[in-house]
Amino acid sequence: GTPLAPMLIRPGLAASVFAGLTGAIDFFGDRNIRRLRPAWIHAFGNGLALILAIVNGFVHSRDAYTSVVPSGLILSSLVVVILLVTGWAGAELIHRHRVGVQPGERA
Repeated sequence: GTPLAPMLIRPGLAASVFAGLTGAIDFFGDRNIRRLRPAWIHAFGNGLALILAIVNGFVHSRDAYTSVVPSGLILSSLVVVILLVTGWAGAELIHRHRVGVQPGERA
């Protein structure tokens, strides 16, 4: 059968492109958002993670073991670390700066 990781990378990349487009609309459409440091960390970190994930998708398309060890594993780990940081920055935007939260609404 087909290994599970390459099957999951492609749909994840496709979904991240749409998420990136909506994030870019928020980021570039509101000057107040661009004034927030966590917004820059979130935007550029997620962009970097997307680029690395695309490279990782190509790496995983090679033969099984050599595509994973060590380059695929390093790229995957790096993307996870970046996403942990950008997720934290995104939570800061929502909970501290109330980005995307309607007045009177709980985050």
